Amino acid sequence: MSHPDIHNLILTKLSELAPEADLASMDPTSDIREELDIDSFDFVRFITGLCEILKLDVPEEDYMKLTTLRGAEHYLRAKSEN
Repeated sequence: MSHPDIHNLILTKLSELAPEADLASMDPTSDIREELDIDSFDFVRFITGLCEILKLDVPEEDYMKLTTLRGAEHYLRAKSEN
């Protein structure tokens, strides 16, 4: 999946968790959970949803690498290229 597609996929999944959020104005280095006021259960749903669509396995110890928009995009792009 290309870089813009992964970015849009991340935003789509986040909009499902926080439909009222202005994702376009989110700081790409801010913690997603704090920015969107989502709990750990929703954060895990976000990650598992991305994994299902991208057909990737993200080990639980890597979840912290997906806590920002930039981090999630970089991590998923690198995983999908392997």
